[in-house]
Amino acid sequence: MAQSSEEQGDPDLSKNEDSNADEGDTIEDEGDTVDSEEDDEEEEEDEEPKLKYTRLTNHLGPVYRNGDATSAFLVAGDKMFIGTHNGNIHVLLLPSFKSLRVYHAHSASISSISISPFPPPLPIAVPEGVSRVASQAQAPNRTSSITSEASTSSPRAPKGRKAPLVPNVPSNAIYIATSGIDGKVCVASLVDEKDVQLRDFARPVQAVALSPDFKNERSYVSGGLAGNLVLTVGGRSGTSSMSTTTGTASAAASGWLGSIGLGSGTGKDTVLHSGEGTISTIKWSLSGKYVVWINEHGVKIMRSNLHLEGADSEYAWKRIGHVDRPQDDGWEEMASVWKGRVEWIDEKSLETDEDDKAREAAASSPATAKLKQQSSIGKDQIEKLLIGWGGTIWIINVHPGGVGVGKNAGERSVGWPEIIKILRMDCIISGLSLYTPTLLLVLAYVTPDEEDEEEDEDEELTPKEGHKSKTSTMSTGSEPRGGIRRRQNALSPELRLIDLGSSQEVDTDTLTVSRFERLSATDYHLGLLPAPQTLKALQTSRGALETLSGMGSGMWNATVNATSLLSSAASVRSTGSNDAGSKAPSVSNTARTAIQNRAGSHPHMETLGMKIFIQSPFDCILATKRELGDRLSWLLQRERYQEGWELLDKHPDIISSSPERLAEIGPSTPDHKQGSTDDFFDDVASTIDSSSKAMHSAVEKEKRRIGELWIQQLIKTDDWVAAGKVCGKVLGTAQQWEEWVYVFVGAKKFDEITNFIPTTQLKPPLPSQIYEVLLGHYVGQNRPKVVQLLEAWSPDLFDIGSVITVLENQLKYRDVRQDSVEDGQVGRDWRIVMESLGKLHVADGRPREALKCYIRLQDADTAMGLIKDHHLVDAVADDIPGLILLRVSKEQKRSASLAELQELTSEAVELLVNEARQGIVRPEVVVDQLEAKNMTLYLFFYLSALWKGDDIEEGPGEVRDRLLAESKALVNDIADLAVHLFALYDRDILMEILKSSTSYTFERATHECEERDYIPELVYLYSKTGQTKRALYLIIDRLADVSQAISFAKEQNDTDLWEDLLNYSMDKPRFIRGLLEEVGTAIDPVTLVRRIPEGLEIEGLREGLSRMIREHDIQYSISSGVAKVLRGEVASAQNTLRSGQRKGVKFDVKHKPHGHLDIETSDAPPPPPEPNVPITITIPNHAHRSPPKAGHCVGCNEPFSEHEIETLVGFACGHVFHLSHLLGYNRSNPSTPPEVDLDENGEWWSSTHSVGAKVTHAALLRDRIRDGCPVCAVVVGAGDDVR
Repeated sequence: MAQSSEEQGDPDLSKNEDSNADEGDTIEDEGDTVDSEEDDEEEEEDEEPKLKYTRLTNHLGPVYRNGDATSAFLVAGDKMFIGTHNGNIHVLLLPSFKSLRVYHAHSASISSISISPFPPPLPIAVPEGVSRVASQAQAPNRTSSITSEASTSSPRAPKGRKAPLVPNVPSNAIYIATSGIDGKVCVASLVDEKDVQLRDFARPVQAVALSPDFKNERSYVSGGLAGNLVLTVGGRSGTSSMSTTTGTASAAASGWLGSIGLGSGTGKDTVLHSGEGTISTIKWSLSGKYVVWINEHGVKIMRSNLHLEGADSEYAWKRIGHVDRPQDDGWEEMASVWKGRVEWIDEKSLETDEDDKAREAAASSPATAKLKQQSSIGKDQIEKLLIGWGGTIWIINVHPGGVGVGKNAGERSVGWPEIIKILRMDCIISGLSLYTPTLLLVLAYVTPDEEDEEEDEDEELTPKEGHKSKTSTMSTGSEPRGGIRRRQNALSPELRLIDLGSSQEVDTDTLTVSRFERLSATDYHLGLLPAPQTLKALQTSRGALETLSGMGSGMWNATVNATSLLSSAASVRSTGSNDAGSKAPSVSNTARTAIQNRAGSHPHMETLGMKIFIQSPFDCILATKRELGDRLSWLLQRERYQEGWELLDKHPDIISSSPERLAEIGPSTPDHKQGSTDDFFDDVASTIDSSSKAMHSAVEKEKRRIGELWIQQLIKTDDWVAAGKVCGKVLGTAQQWEEWVYVFVGAKKFDEITNFIPTTQLKPPLPSQIYEVLLGHYVGQNRPKVVQLLEAWSPDLFDIGSVITVLENQLKYRDVRQDSVEDGQVGRDWRIVMESLGKLHVADGRPREALKCYIRLQDADTAMGLIKDHHLVDAVADDIPGLILLRVSKEQKRSASLAELQELTSEAVELLVNEARQGIVRPEVVVDQLEAKNMTLYLFFYLSALWKGDDIEEGPGEVRDRLLAESKALVNDIADLAVHLFALYDRDILMEILKSSTSYTFERATHECEERDYIPELVYLYSKTGQTKRALYLIIDRLADVSQAISFAKEQNDTDLWEDLLNYSMDKPRFIRGLLEEVGTAIDPVTLVRRIPEGLEIEGLREGLSRMIREHDIQYSISSGVAKVLRGEVASAQNTLRSGQRKGVKFDVKHKPHGHLDIETSDAPPPPPEPNVPITITIPNHAHRSPPKAGHCVGCNEPFSEHEIETLVGFACGHVFHLSHLLGYNRSNPSTPPEVDLDENGEWWSSTHSVGAKVTHAALLRDRIRDGCPVCAVVVGAGDDVR
């Protein structure tokens, strides 16, 4: 139980003191006391412990050799320091617990241990060569003894063996100071056996504290039964000296000679404080600025000489505050007996706890608020101090110095303490520290009550059950051969976690250590090894390969502790006789060595969190933070299987982080001998995949195991519903499912398990009988459930044929009929059975059987889907009426409108139309069945859809037109029926089929139209049969539509028909006006006007005549314009023709027999003269020329030969010229330049190919033949130029 007293930290309660002051101002510790309430036992049992424990005693065998027992303990960095009652000091390497050094420094029990620097630096991995060179730099033949040349009483190693060589690396460069009951203080270097000092104070020394800078200052502070706090400075290595404070003659002489410079270099002792009784504890702060010690009167805090500025040097070794001891009963006698425990806290190295924030929010006190405030302001300057003495705990903040404020204004201080919280415990404190920022860790020595002392001493102490009195280890071993024997009535120590905010004990564990009955509070020690800060950044989750092979911890061991690898067999060459011994170690050997090194370390030492060591004279217990794997084990032990399964499901790496659990679940990876580096990596690569699979299967296997325990637990409590849900969550194999389903079936708990059974096939598959049993049960007991199961379950899970048989038997032998009533519904079960049969038939690949079921159910959607998907129209070809009426109920057949019925039957009709186009179901088959059922209306729906082709998909116009034509062609085969149905139900389609089809009988069509008095249709039919007058009289008499009559007359273009129309209209003013307005130019308007009877009053006659005249004017204007345009076009075409006829044609000469005549010359006929246009004809004068001969040039009258080299030009009139003669014809001087010749194409060319000559030639030629043949007459019309 803890009681708290919170101090507000009044700075007036702590003052700077002079070094001569024997009594300082006391920091009062009075305050309100809050008692912590004990939790209910049931709640305690349900609360999981915070820590887990393991015994390390077996790893410390050399420490307890020869019946020795431990008396002092310290753990820091990667090392453990143990002092024994026989005066031995053991330095062990962590986590392998390998002994680095053992030496004998005292002749009696060691009372305290201190190292410098504290904490020591963490090791770093160094190359093998560096370590070997550093080791060889030391004396090669050095013994492990550290005997002094000056005295035989100096520390020495055990005889008979050499001390191992400690590598000189930064993590080993530390000094170890020990104090003993023999009155001596020994300071030794870990790596240099000669660097050792032994100082005798002549009285038992209870505490020693090395300066953090001992390497340079060679100073330490010590104290003991003499009551003197002594500062020792200097001293030569390898010597043993007497302290100058002992008062002996030798000490006085040594001090006097040293003061004048003639001493032997034994150092100087200065008494910093005395006169207040035995000093039990001394500890230097982490920064080195402060020193705290405890004597019989209280706790003192002093400013050291380190890190002082020049102006503050006078404050070195001056007290800055003290705390008086409590004045409770027993303190006067026990103040010198109870050993005070002091701990300077490094808040950066504290553990983290998931409940920290919750505790801070739940319980906030002034002390915790001040702690939080001070931690955020000046966190790096304020040092936190924990003091535990007797049953009282003080939490103190030591503030840095500076200029005072308030009543201390103007005064300068080098620091001042402030009490933040005081806790009073119901035990003796054997050790304390901070576990997390809100949890205080206390090693409690519980004193027996008076009633317990009266009990028999031989009575065995039975540990309490539950969390509050949890026994972490069991007592082992026998009675020691040495040590002080005490009355065996002590109780087991307890490790407590106390919430600083509420002062409540969060966790309490009873530690049953070896021979605890005879131990006192001073025999226990608490040491903390914080989590390495350098490793947190590199921390990763352990993989399966590391878990199975143990390589992860070996690599950690090699990294954190380089010496474990550098000093192993993997770091040196083998000196064996075989050939392989001369080779460098392979990677496989290195990995194997790392695995072997791992075997020497405890698994709990491999965790990266804070490690808590509880040391007793005969035991060492390690406490670490509980991991998820520990929580899983704790939950399973308490049968909290649900939480355990959910934890493992959320964190499957629990298995990979627990090699022991993984080894229990699955087989380990076989060990293969590696012959080379390549073989090693090949093996690793091949192992990674199998290892990950093994881990995954191990996780699943463990989840299934826990899940089955969970199910069993629920079944025992008769919670079958929850058990069924859990089955669906945790079961994963077919074997498990089979076993548990039969458990539920045997208990008649079908509903509880059915909804959670797998709906997909497992591998290996679950037997189909499981599903068939469940379906068979529900078919007989709860048929609506069958529908749900068939929807959820894949047909592959069960034998479809067996289930179909069961369902069919329900129809045959059970009272399942179409008219049976279930729950007020007619035919409910019958419909369920039929629907289930349909689904199963489809799943079994028998869609035709399924279609029959759905047609009986009138499930149009499903039936249509089956017909479309499986092309099953032929399966229902014998019952087309039933197919069409799938969606039409009896009530709808009686009351639904035509549009509604057409909508209901559209899908079936479209399906039949598509099949008709493909030739599967001919229209004749549909017509016959529908006519047999007297379903005229539905036959109309079918023929209408077939004629319209609305279901034809959009596509290229030609394709759609072709498909539509083919669809209409199917109707033409039954055109008379179609005409009858269209006349009966759709008159619009009737006119369309009458106009576009010729397959119907005109007489029948006329009869249908006459019977229904369809005049437009009769007009069309009469006009088609030549009865135009009858059709016209129908328009006039029945329709009285003059516009239609006129349009009909225009279409027929029959003079007699116009005459009949005029005769009929002359006595009807409305018709006459209509004729005047709409007849246009169809008949002679004069004739129409003359036919109008005189004196007949016609309304709108003027407007009618005006419109008729205007139309004639417009028509005349249009005709005149068209005629003019036509004449112009004709004239232009004639000119083009004449021009072409006059154009010369180039040709080659071909020899013909004499007398052969191909061309006859004649004059071109002149064009017909236009009226009133005088024509001038110019006839050339050919009197001086002889008539041209056939085959001769008109110009030179020479015959053409086949060897002509000059181009010939001929005209349509038959005249032919040499090109040169054509240009000079009828001219006195030829236009052809004498220096220019003509090429074969009749173009000018010269030897120089002059462009100017070519252009001139082309211009002359064009001008010459522009008017055609020069021989023929040129007709020039007045107003037109003929060229």
